[in-house]
Amino acid sequence: MQRKARRAQRPSHINGIGAGASTPQRSDAPSQPIIQAFPSRRPRAGPTIGGMPDPQPTPAAHIERLAEVVALPIGRWDTAARLIYCNSPYVQWAGRSRDQLLGRSLAELYGEAAWNAARPAFEHAFSRGETSSYERLLTHPPHPPRWARMQVFPDIENGVVASVFTIATDIHEDVLAREALIAARVRLDRFTENIPNPLIYLDRDGVIRFANKAYRDACGKPAEAIVDHHLRTVRGDAVWQEHLPYLERALAGETVHYSRLVDGLTHGPRWLRTSFVPDFDDDGAVLGLYTVTIDVHDLTIAQEQLRRSVERDALTDVLSRRAMMARIDGVLADALQAPVALYFVDLDGFKSVNDEFGHGEGDELLVRVGAALQASVRVEDAVGRFGGDEFLVLAEVRDAAGAEALAQHLLAAIRNVTALAGRVSASVGYALAPGDATQAIKLLQCADEAMYAAKRQGKNRVKSFAGLTQAR
Repeated sequence: MQRKARRAQRPSHINGIGAGASTPQRSDAPSQPIIQAFPSRRPRAGPTIGGMPDPQPTPAAHIERLAEVVALPIGRWDTAARLIYCNSPYVQWAGRSRDQLLGRSLAELYGEAAWNAARPAFEHAFSRGETSSYERLLTHPPHPPRWARMQVFPDIENGVVASVFTIATDIHEDVLAREALIAARVRLDRFTENIPNPLIYLDRDGVIRFANKAYRDACGKPAEAIVDHHLRTVRGDAVWQEHLPYLERALAGETVHYSRLVDGLTHGPRWLRTSFVPDFDDDGAVLGLYTVTIDVHDLTIAQEQLRRSVERDALTDVLSRRAMMARIDGVLADALQAPVALYFVDLDGFKSVNDEFGHGEGDELLVRVGAALQASVRVEDAVGRFGGDEFLVLAEVRDAAGAEALAQHLLAAIRNVTALAGRVSASVGYALAPGDATQAIKLLQCADEAMYAAKRQGKNRVKSFAGLTQAR
């Protein structure tokens, strides 16, 4: 039947679709019907997949008329897989005239590779009377390569599949997006598997669903002994109980970090930090959590050294001047309930030690004095180096008599460690809070004034600030 082909605009979503090979020469030999490979059958009675009834016989001519108004490439193929009809979008899509298309087999038009990809779907449609589909990267000219989905559905006449229709849909962008997603997932899997930090994924029940190589190595167990097993089973009850408070907080939606010193490792005890990071779904519900453990040993040691360099005197290891003043500020806030005494200790004759025996001997003496003062007070009291040969001692005392007794005890402790007897002694001045002062600087000034009074009165003695005020 001759029909005037209606012109149609090329649909934007199929521009550039192409697949198959260049058009081979038309053979004069008649095509062998592929019905021999997959004979046409009557459609099976009853519903098909999805509960829809099998296609009822529809005149092919009616379908072809409808196909002309559909902006998708549609072709009709006989049992020998020869194209016997194509709509205008198909002609545009194929980049050839109808005379070059009709009567040729799919293999002749687009090559054996294209036919091999299409054959299973054709066989399914012809032999079972059911719609099928497949995806293929189409490469036939004049279009650049693009991915398309081909749907193959049977044309049933008198209960027999006489031909099949194909509809091509451009899915190029979808396929590229899907491949990009798959590639990203592969990269992510490769990254999580090979990072040097132990990483696992726990579901809400505490079952390990993923464990990377670093975690398996740290546990000394193969994947099958870890994945799909409860964390308590893998790591033991002690580790489970240690982790449980942090797991519960993470499952409540909080990101949690904690550090601890871990024994029993290959290279000895190490500081490790474990982070628990909740995994949320789109509605904000926690599906599970990630745990990642990193070695922070060197960082922790460096931080501790930095902290000590700020808080501790580098030579004597007692508190630094700055840390000592901060301690005084903190203690004075509660001085009304717990009176404290601040002692200012200055070594007498220390300069002569440096001058005669050298700074090395002088430093050793300062270390011994600092240790003696530290040993003379309680753990909760504080000893600091104010500078040079000056020390501060902050201690809670019961009353003025207790403060005086401690001052004499400190003086005796210094005498015991000065190997150069008779050459080095100490002058000790002290003040009480809140009696003498309630501010740190004022309390320090009072203790300093008392210490200088002890020096003026002959050194190697104790003097209280209260005693000075009474003498005035």
